[in-house]
Amino acid sequence: LFSPEKKLATSSREQFQGSPLIRTTYPSSLEDILSAKKRKFDYCVLTRYVTVRTRFRLRWFTPTMEINLCGHATLASAAVLFQYKNNVNPAVVFETRSGDLGVSKRKEGYIMDFPLNPPTKEPHKKRCIDNSAAVGNHPVQEVLLSHDTKKLMIRLSDSCERSALTSLKVDPVALLNGDSSGRVRGVIVTMKGEQNCKPGFDFYSRYFAPWAGIPEDPVTGSAHTVLGSYWSDVLGKKKMLAYQCSSRGGELDLEVRDDGRINIAGDVATVLQGFIRL
Repeated sequence: LFSPEKKLATSSREQFQGSPLIRTTYPSSLEDILSAKKRKFDYCVLTRYVTVRTRFRLRWFTPTMEINLCGHATLASAAVLFQYKNNVNPAVVFETRSGDLGVSKRKEGYIMDFPLNPPTKEPHKKRCIDNSAAVGNHPVQEVLLSHDTKKLMIRLSDSCERSALTSLKVDPVALLNGDSSGRVRGVIVTMKGEQNCKPGFDFYSRYFAPWAGIPEDPVTGSAHTVLGSYWSDVLGKKKMLAYQCSSRGGELDLEVRDDGRINIAGDVATVLQGFIRL
């Protein structure tokens, strides 16, 4: 059996920047086969959609598990519908574990309508992961946890240079050993941006999720549902420009809305297309 697939780079107009993934479609009867096969793909997300009138069902898989929310796979799925499936609608809606997620096409790129996931301060006595496992000896301003997404957010001190974030060498085993309770499934490290530098990013981040088989994710839409909420309150801004400082890197345009949701804008570049043999 063959399933059509496309490998894309999201949150980027360049082919080898942003988050890489494989986007594939398959009929419902192949679900059991895919469950066994998906673990053979390292660091990719397999998405599945089935047309139901103008709506689509969408699921996301890492090399080790099914996850509740994935931004770059949602973005890539929408891009395939618009670019390769001749979808004439100005927007599509995906039915997911995180509810309905809309994606609309704009002149350049796409806008995703995602839930906002505000984090809360994590008391020191409740912290299950030591800061040093993620940021070494760098000073930390505060630590918060998004209970809905199980993402722990560590904000570096404003005294840190951007190089403190980009040069981090995070040991995924140390993170895994830090929490086995299930309270944390990903670690965000973030810091305030540099407004005096072009193009003027409001904040920077990196994201590590060894619990999901991903030592570091290049560009993470789901993490920005947490980051967007936090930095919007700190900076007093609704519209922000963010940069995820992985080795591939990627920009995200964010707009926090008054209805408890966030618009995340990005672009997609197709790397290759073909078939997966199942």
